[in-house]
Amino acid sequence: MEWYVVGLGMLGLLMGFILIGLPIPFALAAASIPFLLDILSLKSSLVTVELKLWGVWFNYILLAVPLFVFLGELIGRSSIGPNLYWFMHSKLPIRGAAAYGSIGACAGFGAVCGSSMVGALTIGGVALPQMLKLGYGKRLSSGVLAAGGTLSVLLPPSLILLFYGIVTDQSIGALFIAGVVPGLILVTMFFIIVFIWGKVNPEDIPGHENATPIPWLIALSALLPIVLVGLVITISIYAGIATPTEAAGVSAIFMLGLAFSFGGLRLKGLLEALKATMQTMGYLGLLLSSGVLFGFVMTYHQIPQQFTELFVDMQLSPYAVLAMIIVFYVILGMFLEPVSMTFITLPTLFPLIHAAGFDLIWFGVVYTITMEIAVLTPPVGLNLFVIQSLARDKVTIGDVIIGCIPFIAALVVLLFVLIGMPDTALWLPELME
Repeated sequence: MEWYVVGLGMLGLLMGFILIGLPIPFALAAASIPFLLDILSLKSSLVTVELKLWGVWFNYILLAVPLFVFLGELIGRSSIGPNLYWFMHSKLPIRGAAAYGSIGACAGFGAVCGSSMVGALTIGGVALPQMLKLGYGKRLSSGVLAAGGTLSVLLPPSLILLFYGIVTDQSIGALFIAGVVPGLILVTMFFIIVFIWGKVNPEDIPGHENATPIPWLIALSALLPIVLVGLVITISIYAGIATPTEAAGVSAIFMLGLAFSFGGLRLKGLLEALKATMQTMGYLGLLLSSGVLFGFVMTYHQIPQQFTELFVDMQLSPYAVLAMIIVFYVILGMFLEPVSMTFITLPTLFPLIHAAGFDLIWFGVVYTITMEIAVLTPPVGLNLFVIQSLARDKVTIGDVIIGCIPFIAALVVLLFVLIGMPDTALWLPELME
């Protein structure tokens, strides 16, 4: 069977299964099995499926995923996350402190947790009701928090960068550190957007906020765990002391102790954090397993290699190829969430980027920013619905979408900065070497 027949057939089946409402992990597996049976007997196919599905659960590198998710859940279930926002809000003696504090809290949370959704839920759950109560505009409040959650995806550790590194076989440590400078630039751009918003629509930012000052002892109970765990992750990975998995394990245990000691975590909160982690990993585990199976069938038929050769023969310029891929992901991101896109499309497209002459570490950051745009674009923008669900009676999904537009524009500007100046992402990894 020709490679393009297999490729189009798998893609057609996948889209058909998704359209009829089949969950993506099962859609991936169901689209793979008919073409797996074409190359193997039924008995061999069953064995292959078992090996591919279970092999993911024993992958040492992927063990970092549930550990980082658990780390984020511990912060969310304890008082560390809420107190981090309280500190950022009450200790900023400027107009718009709650908005700036939300961005700062999301950035701080992103330094220890790689999940955009967990970041948006943890900080947004505290900040959104408070900002609305203080008199902030609904669109500004929801837009800041939905976009702020994406900082967890770019600032290390990042689950998307982790998945990208696994699929493309790139150094996860190098990918993490490559996201630092773009992440800090994005935080600065978000601050500028809030400042400009306050000038254009002054009614959306109250002139005076009656924020209760946070006692310094409580502030330290929030800052200390975040700083310590952030240092443990950063130093251990970049100094070569530990792998990302080992760093995630040590950080999770460390945060568990800090959450009980400083964050008021109790047994009930720990059990809820474990339950939430297992629920998240139940979906992610199935998605990863079926994605590996999908990739195995594509690789057997050499679809990525043939697809790359086809584009090389067309003799397109490297930047034309890059532009096509970015537009493709932005459009696809309107319908699929980032993890699914990573395992469905990246095995086919990253060889094309490599053949075009682009650095794969640099493209990892570009790819991650594109995924950030995906979680902010309807109709399947995860962060949009996460934030709207926190205040259904006061904020509509339209408010969240409109509020996110300036922040999406900032992400697009950052993409152009990275394309025009690749050293923005590559300078720090090269310096660390």
